[in-house]
This record gives sequence, C-alpha cells and structure tokens, in this order.
Amino acid sequence: MSRPYLEKILRARVYDVAVESPLEPAVRLSARTGNRILLKREDTQQIFSFKLRGAYNKIYHLPQDQKDLGVVAASAGNHAQGVALAGKRLGVSTTIVMPVTTPAIKVDTVRRLGGKAVLRGDSYDEAYEHATTMAKKKGLTFIHPFDDPDVIAGQGTIGMEIVRQHADEIDAIFVPVGGGGLIAGVAAYIKHVRPNTRVIGVEPEDSPTLQRALAARRRVTLPRVGLFADGVAVRRIGKENFRLARKLVDEVILVTTDEICAAIKDVFDDTRSVAEPAGALAIAGIKKYVAREQVSDKTLIGILSGANINFDRLRHVAERAEVGEQREALFAVQVPEKPGSFLSFCRALGKRSITEFNYRFSDSQEAQVFCGVELRRGNDERTELVEHLRGKGFNVVDLTDNETAKLHIRYMVGGHAPQAANERLFRFEFPERPGALLDFLKGLSRGWNISLFHYRNHGSAYGRVLVGLQLERKAVREFRDYMEDSGYGYSEETENPAYRLFAKGG
Repeated sequence: MSRPYLEKILRARVYDVAVESPLEPAVRLSARTGNRILLKREDTQQIFSFKLRGAYNKIYHLPQDQKDLGVVAASAGNHAQGVALAGKRLGVSTTIVMPVTTPAIKVDTVRRLGGKAVLRGDSYDEAYEHATTMAKKKGLTFIHPFDDPDVIAGQGTIGMEIVRQHADEIDAIFVPVGGGGLIAGVAAYIKHVRPNTRVIGVEPEDSPTLQRALAARRRVTLPRVGLFADGVAVRRIGKENFRLARKLVDEVILVTTDEICAAIKDVFDDTRSVAEPAGALAIAGIKKYVAREQVSDKTLIGILSGANINFDRLRHVAERAEVGEQREALFAVQVPEKPGSFLSFCRALGKRSITEFNYRFSDSQEAQVFCGVELRRGNDERTELVEHLRGKGFNVVDLTDNETAKLHIRYMVGGHAPQAANERLFRFEFPERPGALLDFLKGLSRGWNISLFHYRNHGSAYGRVLVGLQLERKAVREFRDYMEDSGYGYSEETENPAYRLFAKGG
C-alpha cells in the first residue's frame, strides 16, 4: 500500500522552499507527563506552516504547458500562502480564491508573495466552487489543498525527516487532521519504515472528519464543522487521503476547544512560540493519550503544523487555557441573599483562589453567583469540590463544560427579565465581515422582538451571537423555517442551565 508513496516522498521536491524543520524536546511538558515528548516544528517554515511542501511539490511536477497557463487554488490561509510562494519561485502565475471573511493579513501575504487574491463567498466551500469554475473556464490547473498524490507526498517528507532526525524507537506520532493530506503522507512513510510506530490523528470534537469516516468505513460529509481550529475546518476527508488513512492510521483522538487552548499555552511555555489552534492539535492529543493510557517513559512526537494565528484571538485562547488545563472550574452557586454569605462561600472554598465572581441582586431570598475557582488537581478535585460545597448547603451547578456559559453568559450576568414573555434563546454563527452583524439583524426584523443580545468578537472569520427572541408558539415554526433558509448555523439554548440560572426571560 505505502511503497508507491515511499518512492514519491523520496523524490518529492520541497527543499527549494522548505527547510528541514527541527525536532525539539518539549522539556516542560515531558517533565510534567513523565514521557519524552518531541515537537516537529513546522511553524519554523517561512510561511509558518507545513503547507508549502505539498503545494510546491505539486506545482513543480506539473507539465510545462500547464505551468505556462497558470494555476488556481481555494484557501483561507496556509495553503494559499504555499501556492503563492511556489508560483513565485517557479515563475508560475497563481490565482488564489479566498472567502471575503479572510483576515486582511492573510490576503496581503498572498499578494506580497506574488499571488492574485480573489475574494469570493463567505466560506471555503463557496471559494472552492468559484476556483474550480475558474479552472475549467480558463484552462488553469486546480491545486487541491489535500486530495492529490503530489500534495500528499510533499507533506510526507515530514515523516521522512522525523525518522532521519530520531534514530531511536518512536512509540507514537500525533498528527493534526483536516482534509487528511498531512496524516496520509506521514503515515505512508512511517508505516513503511517504522511499522510498529503508532500514527494517531487528532481532530477537534466539533470537526471529527476522519473519526466519523473511519467509524462509518466510508467518507461522510459533516453538516457543520467547528470554527475555532479553522485550519482543519473541513467537512469531508479527501478521497485518496481516506484510502490511505483507513489502512495506515491507528486511531483518532478528539479534543475540545479548551484542550486546544491549553496546548497552545504548553507550546508557548516550551518554545516561546504561539501555535495556531490547528497547529496545537497534536500536543493536545498527546496529553489526552497520556492521561487515558497512563503511559510513562515513552517517546511521543507531535507535529506542530503551523503558527498563523490572528493576534486578537489570543485573548480567547488565554481565557480558555486554564479550563483546558483543568486548573479552573466554573460554577453557578446559589447563596442566601444576606450579609456574610460571600464570606461563608469563600470559607467553604478553603485556600483555593477565586478567579472570577459575577453577581447582581435579583431576589431578596436567594442569589445566583457565577464564579471561577482555581484547581490544583484537575477534574478529580473539581468533582470533590462540587460535593464539598453541596455538603455545606450550597446549590451548585457545574458550568465548566458549558460552551454557552463560557462564550456568552459569563460576560452578561445581569439578572432575569420576567417581562420578556415567551423568550427563546438561540446561539448563532455567521461569517464575520464588514456589515455582517447589520445584515444578521436585518434578517431578524420580521416582527420578532429581540429581548436579549450578546456579541463578542473572538478574532476569527465567524461571529458568535447569543440572542433571546420573544416568540409566540405559532412564530417558532416560522422562525425555524427562516433559519433553515438563511443558512446561518444555530442551536437553541433555551434549556441551557446557565441561561435559566442567570438570564432567563419570562
């Protein structure tokens, strides 16, 4: 299965633009976990991502007549930069179709590298459709970001370098997974020369593209993918990538947004570099694997695949890292509305630090408090603390894993609104571009009264909004029909405990 790819990887032309990235020990993380953890630093490439390998190898091997006509690609980030750089080095005209939501810094980088950036559509799928149409009309070669043998072989040179750089036994290599180009290439090489080394894919829980495909034994299209790790936000694994992965990949580990944020912090602690969310997936996977298997003294390698992160996303990463590291718990706590209650609550916590405390008077008898509490022993301590507080007479709801609470409610604890009759709560995602919020609000102006609203920019290509709407029973179906037609991603949160405790309408 892997021999043809072994030969393609050995012949791959990548070092005209790529460097043999270092394989460095993660000293702090190794000490914490009791294992030898090494990071393959693809963030040190000149475009801060591994993607230039596959893009260059593909374009280099095109027939000259195709090079003369030029190439086109669709990408919102790292693949775009790889294609533009490859075209500049090889003298090939490159056109990159990018969603209009693409941050300006990435568009400017493509243009600086000599590529023609065309902004079209709100999503990658729309950009992809335009790029393939352009390829057919103009006779251009479409450079696929992952589902192509030459792209896979280019990414596979990372596996070749790992074996050359670490001659001793490797117990497992952890690989971030989006469309599957990286893991297909790495597995094809590793399983041929080191068949006993486990190759483990790592995906976000909300984008389990390969994990779902392996479970179904066929490629599946996810109805929606998560937005935080945008570098791997792919709805369906590539055809050739899946053919290789189902034979060569040992397992896939899923990680949460909080665990990814904690991994970004781990990378920073060990390297003083800031990984992008997709780039830190492998490190999050290593930590989860070690905790699950309780292994020690093993050699585990994580591919740090990229560092193209928007600066304004760092606030969100920092906020979520402590929860992901199991160093903070978030609770809703009911306390008596009388002097000394907060002091009694603090005494019940003992010497633990309070990291956050949100409260507003709303009832003369009982008060609902949203608080963060420092943990020293992870989730075991969190469980013990809940039971301890309940034993002291406090009514506690654990919100640590409640996404709506972490994204919205913690910033808007202001009391209930009994006058907001028939209120239903919804969480939305929409493409973040100039005027997007206005367009979103215009769509809701159909006689539905907005009774609650929270929007916060997280520095990503999509906006996240929490909206309360007063809907009579007959209006609920009308609203849901509108949402299906509009294409906005949404979920109903009316029964979410954080909302019911802190902000519920009448």
